[in-house]
Amino acid sequence: MARFYVLDVPENVGVIEVARNNEQNTVDRLGPYFRISAPDAIVIDRRATGCRHAVWYSAIAGLEGSVITQHDKNALRVERRAHAG
Repeated sequence: MARFYVLDVPENVGVIEVARNNEQNTVDRLGPYFRISAPDAIVIDRRATGCRHAVWYSAIAGLEGSVITQHDKNALRVERRAHAG
């Protein structure tokens, strides 16, 4: 499962809204963070969030069992980490 965390601050609302609009994603709360999860990849379009670049590049508070495979001016892509074995 792909999973990442975003701090619950007004600047990050766009990221959360875009994540919630994808039915494959689950968005819930853990303390002061939103936890965004999906069975496979999570893709967030930056322009759809309305985030400015500085906010966009600082929105991710943490990962869980996942890797960032794209984080540029266009999109954020978080995928589940492949297990070696």
